[in-house]
Amino acid sequence: MAQVQTRMTRQRAVILEELRKTKTHPTADELYSIVRERLPRISLGTVYRNLDFLADSGEIRRLEAAGSTKRFDGDISRHQHVRCIQCGRIGDVMDMHEAPSVEGMNVEGFSSVLSSRIEYDGICSACAGRVRGDIQ
Repeated sequence: MAQVQTRMTRQRAVILEELRKTKTHPTADELYSIVRERLPRISLGTVYRNLDFLADSGEIRRLEAAGSTKRFDGDISRHQHVRCIQCGRIGDVMDMHEAPSVEGMNVEGFSSVLSSRIEYDGICSACAGRVRGDIQ
């Protein structure tokens, strides 16, 4: 049985550092472009694998919404997200509203419910400005 690599490699450290510097909740492809400036020989597959590892280990958050591209957040503090329905941009919502507790929740056909989250939909300022500009 293969042993899981758990050490903080240089590649993993750079990916984590660059993700924590950005507030844009990048996709793996977007982060790959940023990381390549520091590690020109890194592959896209390596970025994907390390993002999955970092998310699974709780170092970062994986943002997945039905029908949209997976994004990543280097800020693991308790907060929610708002997604622009026009362009897909994601923003942080620090004014916390608690997601419903899943403790003791019974759902037919499920042995357990592990977590819940709140994600808001909206229109970002840039898209709202374009809509107003189109109307005038």
